[in-house]
Amino acid sequence: MAFDPMKVRPLFPALNQCINRQPVLFFDGPGGSQVTQSVLDAMSHYLGHFNSNLGGAFFSSIETSALMATARHIAQTFVNAPTADSMVFGANMTTLTFQLSRTISRDWQEDDEIIVTALDHYSNVSSWRQAAEDKGATVHQVRINETNCDIDYDHFNALLTPRTKLVAITYASNVTGSLIDVQRIITAAHAVGAKVYVDAVHYAPHRLIDVQALGCDFLVCSAYKFFGPHLGIAYIAPQWIQALRPYKVEPAPNNGPARFETGTQNFESLAGFIAAVDYLAHYSRTLDTQALTLRQHLSRSFDHYQAYEQTLSHYFIKKLLRYNNVQLFGLPHYKQRTPTFAIRINAFQPADIANELGKQNICVWHGSFYAQGLCEQLGLINKGGVIRIGFMHYNTFNEIDTLFEALDCYLTLK
Repeated sequence: MAFDPMKVRPLFPALNQCINRQPVLFFDGPGGSQVTQSVLDAMSHYLGHFNSNLGGAFFSSIETSALMATARHIAQTFVNAPTADSMVFGANMTTLTFQLSRTISRDWQEDDEIIVTALDHYSNVSSWRQAAEDKGATVHQVRINETNCDIDYDHFNALLTPRTKLVAITYASNVTGSLIDVQRIITAAHAVGAKVYVDAVHYAPHRLIDVQALGCDFLVCSAYKFFGPHLGIAYIAPQWIQALRPYKVEPAPNNGPARFETGTQNFESLAGFIAAVDYLAHYSRTLDTQALTLRQHLSRSFDHYQAYEQTLSHYFIKKLLRYNNVQLFGLPHYKQRTPTFAIRINAFQPADIANELGKQNICVWHGSFYAQGLCEQLGLINKGGVIRIGFMHYNTFNEIDTLFEALDCYLTLK
């Protein structure tokens, strides 16, 4: 049975509103998805009844400690970590990455080398460049393949040496939607003794993560990209949980995942995160009465989401290719990509088009989206970047038709 977005759209309050008596079309998912009522309810319920901190002997603190433990187990299931002790929470992916970069780089030396890519969001570039600068280490940046907006694997192989300490790589481009062969990168990096830090922020809403299958050392994502609240999530492989020496306030706990977490955690967001993962598994539960685990429900739900998103992508690309004044960056088909598209329309600035669409409650982004290296290599930095149109599984074919109707005055048929 094919996925029907109309079965989930009523669960999202934002999708069912009108602004100035007009419906709203959210094509801004790559910048942040909408949330379900269940996420809102979970956050409100925690704040309204149990707002506390960890370690107390009273009911609300006990409830908060249980919430923290549950969130770790849910995160473990979401990424298929071998243990809940590998899961760490923080404000967002960027904050976690800067924090972890200090810890991971603590023992770097002047002859060490780090590899980043031109495809990545710069949260996974600047953090490592600045850490390397502090230690006098050398940073190399992998070029992109401009034809398909993947990374240049030959260039990566040429940069990889026994001196490489860490490779930072995105799982999917937050601009072009390109899916990266991260397994290939990890295998090569581990062969020379380098750690691999994976940015899965853009990947997580579209494909189910499996860190054990990947064998990565670190992986980070953000719940607000997959229908949850603003919360950063990091997986740290078991061999590094106690081996690394994080910067900590004394005398905070120095064992387990809490040793990587600074200050009071955002417990209401943890409650929302749990609800978001439950929502992601919900579609599978509606299909039949099979007694499946949460991971199995997630896997089956994601299979349906992915198949549907590919039909959206195919539909969008087919309509886009009818025009001769549009440039699409990345692969012109629905395979090996997420449903995220970077385009430019000849003779028009991305900001101008985004502003006009915004007046019609059509939400798209414009600019470079912190993918500085990508836009520099493509020569787009001083040209206003691109228009980014991103679909989630709550989007519909009718919404795509409305988008093209709004763009009609800018487009020229072949």
